[in-house]
Amino acid sequence: MHRRTLLSAVGLAIPAHLLAKLDDALAVGLASPTPPDLSRITARLTQARARYDMGDLTRLIADLPELLTNAHEAADLHPRPDAYTLAASCYDLATLALNKIGGHQASRITADRATMLAKLSGSPVSMASSARCLGIVLRQEGREAVADQVTLRAIELLESTGLTQPAEAATYVQMLCASAYNSARLGDRGRALSMIREASQAAAHLPAIPGQRHTFSSAHVAGYTVSVHWRLGDAGAALHAGRDLHSSQLPTPERRGRLHTDLARAWWQWGKPEQTASALLAAYRHAPSEVRDRPAIRQIAVELAERHPRVAGVPELTLAVGHRYRSRPSA
Repeated sequence: MHRRTLLSAVGLAIPAHLLAKLDDALAVGLASPTPPDLSRITARLTQARARYDMGDLTRLIADLPELLTNAHEAADLHPRPDAYTLAASCYDLATLALNKIGGHQASRITADRATMLAKLSGSPVSMASSARCLGIVLRQEGREAVADQVTLRAIELLESTGLTQPAEAATYVQMLCASAYNSARLGDRGRALSMIREASQAAAHLPAIPGQRHTFSSAHVAGYTVSVHWRLGDAGAALHAGRDLHSSQLPTPERRGRLHTDLARAWWQWGKPEQTASALLAAYRHAPSEVRDRPAIRQIAVELAERHPRVAGVPELTLAVGHRYRSRPSA
């Protein structure tokens, strides 16, 4: 059998029964013994976000069925803006997690529900956040132009607020970054670079958001800049953009891992297997799920194992990721 079985490129690291339970919850919900409580759901969402930030996708996926069911029930029982915003945020988080692990069909469901609930909330920040998640799903479907339209409308909505609130300003910068990435996916180099420059300039003036530890910052924009350049096919510019960006500047293991996977993509695009392996190992040390559970990134590890098994770092990377898989003897 082909050596690809060393690091199986097929299947997810998330246990199948957890994914099945989440699918069932999206279809029919779960039975809840007690009425949903908004404060309890808020606490559960905070915990779920912490799991996402830590890269603990398995436990996050395990938590989502009950969280989504309760949040949706709460929005039905308490049809007011705060309940709608809370439920939309829960579905947004589910969309981000499902997108990472390749659960694209389920992520379309969660993105659509988040969009609906955010609109009911009337909150421009909630609507923009859900638009960003929907844009991610649309890109995965190959509908980059539609994703771009969704993102630009959200930017216009945020601009209409005057950006007087810290959350509005931070979300606006994040949406500019998303628009830059959309433009890169569409091959519009000029607009991609213009949007990411605008995001960088706006990020320099972002205020701190009281009570939030992980606010959007200039370091986040620098990470997006790496993504934009490698997506444009300019690996050298991507690596240059990330040269002064250090993991310590990013607040969560997920963001640190994501930075290193984007750098790995640039090194791989440039044909540098040793540097690619080094970047993937750095990502794995911060957030194993960023390498192990994301199909596109795991595929790079597979290809490294196939093509460059003796390059420095590749054996270690193979062991780090391969402990979730079983190798088979060659035929």
